[in-house]
This record gives sequence, structure tokens and C-alpha cells, in this order.
Amino acid sequence: MFIVETEDLVKRFGQHTAVDGVNLGIEEGKIFGLLGPNGAGKSTTINMICGLVSPSSGEVTLLGENIEKNKSRMGYVPQNYALYNDFTAYENLAFFGRLYKISGSALKQNINDALEFTGLLDVKNKKAKTFSGGMLRRLNIACALVHKPLVMIMDEPTVGIDPQSRNHIMDSIKKLNENGVTVIYTSHYMEEIEALCDQIAIMDYGKIITQGSKKELKDLVTDKVTLDIVVNDQSKVDLNKIKEIAGVSSVFSNDRSVQITSEKDTDNLNEILGCLLANGVRATNIGYKEVTLETVFLSLTGGKLRD
Repeated sequence: MFIVETEDLVKRFGQHTAVDGVNLGIEEGKIFGLLGPNGAGKSTTINMICGLVSPSSGEVTLLGENIEKNKSRMGYVPQNYALYNDFTAYENLAFFGRLYKISGSALKQNINDALEFTGLLDVKNKKAKTFSGGMLRRLNIACALVHKPLVMIMDEPTVGIDPQSRNHIMDSIKKLNENGVTVIYTSHYMEEIEALCDQIAIMDYGKIITQGSKKELKDLVTDKVTLDIVVNDQSKVDLNKIKEIAGVSSVFSNDRSVQITSEKDTDNLNEILGCLLANGVRATNIGYKEVTLETVFLSLTGGKLRD
């Protein structure tokens, strides 16, 4: 059963189309990942799903009804902190809880539950402005949880925080889902989407490129392999020349290696190495990478995931 659906969702800002005909079906009880680079249209799509932004055309439904009737059943964790710095953690949650018309003992219980869940109960009386970046991210999540939503939407919730806080948030998301909450998670970090999500949609330039389970997405590129070639001088690598080699579908480099996605049955390794040597580049290590979401993205777009 789809708990959230979008139908031909479009959003235009003047002459710019930020979201272009997005159709999504999000199953109840799952963690749904929306993966794409910055500027792909993820946040705009999420804002329309939340009901914060009206679509230019198309529709969003929650539990089969227009989102406007069910907005209170959603929790939303935005990219930027939606907090009051001069309020304590407890006061922030009390404020957002009252917006949902929760009061009295029910509000106190919900606040304590949200603070305990996010590991902030011991600092509930400290002001938000004294918190670290990771603690602010967790408080942001607690504020979205205080009304006990059916669906939790998390838009890039780990940007700019330390690895320990990131791991805490990812563990919390898994626990939240185990407690029956459907989670919609957006990120440009492939490893997070791969670790967390049951269903995934890949978005770029306002469109959904593909969607399905991790297995279904990886099955799209079973005819591909990704070579990881560590080189002695990355600056001399002619990426365009390599891309012209038969069977090669994408090439990009980082500080120490060249990664090449190629047809599995094409015997082109010697030609690739010859292309490197022609420019005075020596391969110091050659390995094959497992099929990952990155492999899928490279294969479908021909380019690296932009940050």
C-alpha cells in the first residue's frame, strides 16, 4: 500500500522548472530514499509533499487524500535548523507541540519521549544556542517527532555534522522505522541511502531517473563493471580520450584514482592502460568495485554525482 503518492508533480519558478513531472509511490512502513545531487529538485519535491509549497501542477496524496487534509500526520526535518536559539530544548519542543494542539500531560509525555529518543533528555533545560551542530540536528529531529507523526520526512539531516552524530542520527532513523514510522529520506550521500533505504528513487535535473529497491536498481547495471585505477599522476590523465574507448560509458577521477564504468563483456583494459601510458601515467593498482548506487548513477547519467 502506498502511504504517500505524487502524480505528475511539477514546480516552476519563473522560467525555471525545478521539478518536472515527478511520480512517486512510497510504501507504508518503509524507508524511502530520494537520492540526487544538490540542485536536483529533492528539497522542492519534499516541500510539495509536506504541503509547504504548492505545485504548479500535479497532486500529492497521503492515505489516499490530498495532502492538505493530512499535513498534521507528517513530521518534517528541514535542511536548515527550525529552532529558537534562546529557547531551551524543552521549550522548543513545547512550542512545536502546541502548534499541533497538544497540551497538558500528553504534551509533557511527548516531549520527554522525543528528547529521550534523540538522546537529549539530560540537556533538556539548556538553550539551543549552546548546542553543537550534531545536537542541533538531533533537536531538529525531536521537534519533528513531538506530535508522533505517521510519516517522517528528513531533508539532508546529516549535512555538516561530525561522524559520531551522523551515526547516531542514522541509528535513530532505523529505530524510528522499526517503531512503525514511514520515513522519507533525502540525501546526496549515496552511502547513507544505501545503508538505510528499502526503496530508492534517483533524481537529477528535476526528473526521476529511476526508482525501485536496491536490488532492482543494481540489476539495471549487471552488464557493467567499474574499474578503480590508482595512478601516479592524476593531473596527466586524459579523461575524454578514455571515454572514447569502446565499451566505456563514464569516467571520472579523484585525488588518487580514475574510476571507469564499462561494459562487462568488452575487453578494453589494455587499451585503457595504453591510453594512460601514452600520457606518461603509470597505474599503481587496479581493482574492480562492487556494484553500488554510485555505479547505477554513473551508468544512467554518464557523470559523477554532483555535490
